[in-house]
Amino acid sequence: MPALPNPLGTPQPDAILSAEPLRTPWQTQNPFLFCMHHNDAYPAGNAQFGPIDSLRGRQIGQDFANKDGWNMYHGQQVPGFPQHPHRGFETVTVVRKGLLDHSDSLGAAARYGQGDVQWLTAGQGIQHAEMFPLLRSDAPNPVELFQIWLNLPRASKMVAPYFSMFWADTIPRQRLEDQQGKSIEISVIAGSIGDLVGPEPPPNSWAHQAGSDVAIWTLKLQAGAQWTLPAAQPGSNRVIYFFEGKELTIGPRTVAVRQAIAVRPEAALQLTAGSQDVELLVLQGKPIAEPVVQYGPFVMNTQAEIQQTFADYQRTGFGGWPWPRVDPVHGPEQQRLARYPDGRIDKPA
Repeated sequence: MPALPNPLGTPQPDAILSAEPLRTPWQTQNPFLFCMHHNDAYPAGNAQFGPIDSLRGRQIGQDFANKDGWNMYHGQQVPGFPQHPHRGFETVTVVRKGLLDHSDSLGAAARYGQGDVQWLTAGQGIQHAEMFPLLRSDAPNPVELFQIWLNLPRASKMVAPYFSMFWADTIPRQRLEDQQGKSIEISVIAGSIGDLVGPEPPPNSWAHQAGSDVAIWTLKLQAGAQWTLPAAQPGSNRVIYFFEGKELTIGPRTVAVRQAIAVRPEAALQLTAGSQDVELLVLQGKPIAEPVVQYGPFVMNTQAEIQQTFADYQRTGFGGWPWPRVDPVHGPEQQRLARYPDGRIDKPA
């Protein structure tokens, strides 16, 4: 494998604007609203696809305490997030381990994971459920995923909801080597790095608009590896989430793990992994220059629009709920697939 050419730009002496310990959820900058890293070491499953272990001592329906290394979240029997609404933004769900079952008020459904990505434009309103079925009864069922909320501009907040799936084999990935033969692995979920161009975002997404500079990347650097992250567009916000490893050097500064690192967008960043492999999530984009008013799962531009959202949801249920349960699970099979609102079935290659 050829060595990765370096540089991709000239690193500035110190491009770090701030470095803060990661909170839950992770702190984000405009145009992003929210980022949650779920990493649950679920045990073997029972006949109902929930944990075989006792749920005693958990606050069922609101379990975020990470007891024994896993959470039920809002699930009563199966871990996850039963039926709930959204309006005014998009969810980007990147499942790194395990499987997630999606069901929504459009009638769409999916079982996805192992590197798959779902991109859902809530627009004028949608209900969905996101459950983590524990399909293996003979072994643990670890689940790891990022859920990222990307805001919509005023012009797109009331568009029709849009469901899309990006299977793992359609996500551009590349493994490179630095001049010492150390590996760098790159995945591009949105935006581009060099010749790697992410899947086309949904048509009304801020990421779809020219000049938005939206990027969602994951990076893994082998211990000791060096690589230069190319500059973003001036005026973009760029945050590097250092969530796995021990230490990372950015230019002349070394930061410890579990930090959210805001950096100057116009700076090319020389990254050097420390004594352990390093994993990073990068979120960047031009801010949407509009007011943001958020109330739970609703994100609009004014308080009056939030009040109207509540009234609309009470009146219409954002299309109702076509499923017999608030926490649907799509059977015992491990197979990944998606069913679109028009009935079309899609599976990974």
